[in-house]
Amino acid sequence: MSLNIFIQNLSNGISLGCLFALIAIGYTMVYGVLRLINFAHGDIFMMAAFFVFYAMTIFSLPWGIACLVAIVLAMVLGRTVEKVAYKPLRNAPRISSLCSAIGMSFLLENFAIVVFGGRPKSFYRPEFFAKTFVLGEVRVPGVNFVT
Repeated sequence: MSLNIFIQNLSNGISLGCLFALIAIGYTMVYGVLRLINFAHGDIFMMAAFFVFYAMTIFSLPWGIACLVAIVLAMVLGRTVEKVAYKPLRNAPRISSLCSAIGMSFLLENFAIVVFGGRPKSFYRPEFFAKTFVLGEVRVPGVNFVT
């Protein structure tokens, strides 16, 4: 394996690892506060992605504004999930909270399929994300710098 391929894979691995670390920090923070593994955590990220998609395609919002709207809506969704599914079960046996967390995950996933459909969707990427930066023979997508 050449040094260029190694550096390319290292760059991709660091970017993906940072993304996984960001999600893991969210899981850890929720578990630290609630003492509950929030199985709906990833589903709220999924809903935020749909919020960005529809804010850009239907409401024609710029990318940055669409992301801010999605963050606010994801916060509202997360708070609603906490109030509906987790808070009433704080003093219940842990298995009840676990079942509620799994159920909320299934609910959000199936809600997304029914409302948004199961087909892949694509939308405009900002110019910075579409750029590929070349460092020697290593190509680094712009999105890697965000993660």
